[in-house]
Amino acid sequence: MTGPAILLLLAGLGAIAWVSARARALRQQTAARATRRRDAVHSLPGYHGWYVALWTLLPAGIFLAIWANVSPGLVTHAVLADPAAQSLPVDAFSRSAILGEARSIAAGLQSGAFNPASQALVEPYRTALNEYGIAGAVLALILAFAGGAYAFTRIRPDFRARTRVERLVMALLLLASLLAIVTTVGIVSSLLWESFRFFSMVNPIDFLFGTKWSPQSAAMGYGNEDAFGAVPLFWGTIFIGAIIAMIVAIPLGLMSAVYLTQYASPTVRRWMKPTLEMLAGVPTVVYGYFAALTIAPALRDFAVMIGIHGASSESALAAGLVMGVMIIPFVSSMADDSIAAVPQSMRDGSLAMGATTSETIRKVLIPAALPGVVGGVLLAVSRAIGETMIVVMAAGLAANLTANPFASVTTVTTQIVQLLTGDQEFDSAKTLAAFALGLVLFVITLLLNIVALRVVKKYREAYE
Repeated sequence: MTGPAILLLLAGLGAIAWVSARARALRQQTAARATRRRDAVHSLPGYHGWYVALWTLLPAGIFLAIWANVSPGLVTHAVLADPAAQSLPVDAFSRSAILGEARSIAAGLQSGAFNPASQALVEPYRTALNEYGIAGAVLALILAFAGGAYAFTRIRPDFRARTRVERLVMALLLLASLLAIVTTVGIVSSLLWESFRFFSMVNPIDFLFGTKWSPQSAAMGYGNEDAFGAVPLFWGTIFIGAIIAMIVAIPLGLMSAVYLTQYASPTVRRWMKPTLEMLAGVPTVVYGYFAALTIAPALRDFAVMIGIHGASSESALAAGLVMGVMIIPFVSSMADDSIAAVPQSMRDGSLAMGATTSETIRKVLIPAALPGVVGGVLLAVSRAIGETMIVVMAAGLAANLTANPFASVTTVTTQIVQLLTGDQEFDSAKTLAAFALGLVLFVITLLLNIVALRVVKKYREAYE
């Protein structure tokens, strides 16, 4: 029995359990009210239904999650015990390749075998998969029936089903919250461990303050000295994401928010705001194509026309301009919501004192909405710093330490992708450098969030 079929069957059992438990609780509560024992009724019938349904689904679901991780090992053990597996090679890599191919054919994921030895193991694999699949389905159904029967026998008017269900829901919400925390801890731990391995090979001072980035030379055996200086990468990230992109995004985003909240008619706002926010939904690869095929050649021709020789067809300016357009919705939406949240009485009071609309915007609305505006700007900076596709397609891969916007530069995220692309060995400084770059990027993003929180806390205004 396949996994979707088992899940569908369990869902049906859960629905039946809910309906049956609710009907029984309703009958019992009706009888209790008829005998004027209203104080004996604690929970609504729906809570009794959810209590029985959860007891039907949760034990079986937990078992299936465990079985999905245990059964592949049991299937492989059963296949290896088959006489057809006696001719498998001793080499672990070759053996795993043959077993994986046979398993794919038996599961219907692959039509033919590239290795003749795999074909002999297809039938043992198919038999073992069917046997353990049926065994898992039967055990899951037994657990579902046992859990549902246990919960069904506990239904009575004074049973506190609501309390039990709410406690379970609270536990699930707590588990979801802990999952996010555990994921963050796992990411940070992996970055710290791999970065520690990298810094055991490369001096951290040379990495953080060196001006030459050439990990390929270190991989070819020329040594790690002066090969992992990441300053050009840090500068390229700041130059493209925090300078050029912000020069485009902050004025346009803030002015569009001011226009939509203060000057635009309701009809214009109803059409323009969703249209502007559609920019956030465009895939970054589309922006990358636009930057590489349209903006970058136009900027190169413009540089040649004004007398700047040596302008590259892959430039920081092309990537920064397109990236700035991409993150306009982040600045505009946050500023729009913050300005709209300012009490109308402040605007009316300013106009009543004789201030013009522009003076009201500059001296009342913008200062009052500053926390939201700053938060949107820092969110946009974080988004720009983490962008990869536009930089790869429009800014190039050259690690140049230059302030020329028409030159080719690269960023931290681009180099991480380049270092981890393809078959890499995770015991060389070249590959481990990606984790060190990721750690630096994580720290920078964390600092930006801390600054945003401090700014919001300092300038927040409380309105009645």
